[in-house]
Amino acid sequence: MRDVAAHLIVAARFTYGQVVREMVRARGDWNRMIHDSAVREAERPVAEIVADLRSIIGSRRLAPTTSPREPLLDLLVHGQDIALALGRHREMPPAAARDSVDRVWTMRFPPRPWPLPKARLVATDIEWTRGEGEEISGPVSALLLLLTGRTEAAAPRLDGAVPKAG
Repeated sequence: MRDVAAHLIVAARFTYGQVVREMVRARGDWNRMIHDSAVREAERPVAEIVADLRSIIGSRRLAPTTSPREPLLDLLVHGQDIALALGRHREMPPAAARDSVDRVWTMRFPPRPWPLPKARLVATDIEWTRGEGEEISGPVSALLLLLTGRTEAAAPRLDGAVPKAG
């Protein structure tokens, strides 16, 4: 959980220069850069992490290479990461989840293999359908978790051709 909180802080505070330095340090691997920088930040005392997290509430500053939609996406997905780790249920507002799942659907940076090359995703709680192929249906919040690589967390709330976690 500290890593997740630290990641949110890093995302809100990194400059372009820091991103370049961290990318060099991670040998060009975007996911490694995000992971390693969050792990380093998470080594700080919990009180500092909490204070820094509180200090970015309401901030309009965007992390380099992001759009205004990524902070919402980060909060929804990483909020679920924390809730799941604590064994708690955390609702996702459907309109916010719709915006975030649309953003993930259109994102192509950082480059990554598309997790569902032949799937038709259908939200059961709002009007939202994307893709072609075997149907996977469920609440938009579960589809968002699926598209962000949290298959194990999403699968119990989905029906259809849900891929195996792993």
